[in-house]
Amino acid sequence: MATNNTLRSYSIIPCFILVELVIMSGTVLLAYYMECTDLFGVHVQGFFCNDAELMKPYPGTEESSFVPPLILYCVVAAAPTVIIFIGEVSMYVMKSTREALLAQEKTIVTGDCCYLNPLIRRIIRFIGVFAFGLFATDIFVNAGQVVTGGLSPYFLSVCKPNYTGAECRFNHQFIINGNICTGNPFVVENARRSFPSKDASLSVYSAVYLTMYITSTIKTKSSRLAKPVLCLGMLCSAFLTGLNRVSEYRNHCSDVVAGFILGSAIALFLGICVVNNFKGVHNAAAKQKTEEYRGLPLMTFPRVESPLETLSAQNHSASMTEVT
Repeated sequence: MATNNTLRSYSIIPCFILVELVIMSGTVLLAYYMECTDLFGVHVQGFFCNDAELMKPYPGTEESSFVPPLILYCVVAAAPTVIIFIGEVSMYVMKSTREALLAQEKTIVTGDCCYLNPLIRRIIRFIGVFAFGLFATDIFVNAGQVVTGGLSPYFLSVCKPNYTGAECRFNHQFIINGNICTGNPFVVENARRSFPSKDASLSVYSAVYLTMYITSTIKTKSSRLAKPVLCLGMLCSAFLTGLNRVSEYRNHCSDVVAGFILGSAIALFLGICVVNNFKGVHNAAAKQKTEEYRGLPLMTFPRVESPLETLSAQNHSASMTEVT
C-alpha cells in the first residue's frame, strides 16, 4: 500500500518511453542531419566585391581557434551535467534538504516492482531538459545559418573572386552568382554560415540554464558567495567566447549578439515554462509559512488609550471599592 510519500502511477514509464524518448531521438537525429550532412543546402547570398566588412584575413580552420569546437562542445555539454548531478546528490545526502525534497516530491511506484525516488526523477528531469535544449539550440542555429546564408568577415579572402572579370569590374555591382568564387568550395560554404554564431548560442545557453538551476535549487546558507561567483564565472566565459569569435574575424558582432539572444531565450523558456523555474526544495516550506501568515493583518498599529478611557476605568475601580 502506498504511504503518504509514495504515489502510484502506471503511465509515467510508458509516457517516458513512447513520447519523451521519441521526441528526444527525433531532435538528436534532426540535429545530426543539419550538422553533419549536406541535406539542407545553404542559401547563396549576394555580395559586393569591394565590401570592406568581408575582406578580413582568413583566420584558419575552426580547430586552430583559441577556443576549438571540440573543447567548447565538451565543456558546454559536460559542465552542466556534472554540476547538476553533484548538486542533486549533495542535496539528497544532507538531512535538512532531503527532508524538504521528500516533502515536495513523492516516490513514484510503477507497477509492483519499480520505484522512482525524487533523486532519480530530478536528475533525469534537469539533465534531460538541458540535453533537449542543447540539441534544440543547435537546430535553431543551423536553421538560421542555412536560411540566411550570412557571410563571414573573411568571406572574400576565401571566395577569391576574379576582380578583373566582368562581375567585379564595376565597384557597386551586386553579385548573386554563386559560381564566381574560385576558392575551396568547402571553406567557402562554411564562410556562408555566419549568422547566428553557433559558439555564442551554445555557450550562453549552457551558462544561463546552469545559472537558473543553481540560483533556484541550491538554497544552503554556506553558498551565498559561492553561487554568484560560479554563476558570474560561467556567464563571463560565455561572453568571452563570443568576443573571441569577433576578435578572430570568424563572426560579425551582430552574429554573436543574435547567438546570445537565441541561446538565452531557449534557456529561459525551458527553465521557466518546462521545469517551472526548477522548483527548489525549499518551496514547500515557504508555501506552508505563507499559509500560516495568510490570516494575519498586513499591518498592526499600537493601541493608544484616550484620557476618557483612563478616567472611566478609575471611576469604575473607585465605585467597586465603595461597594466592597
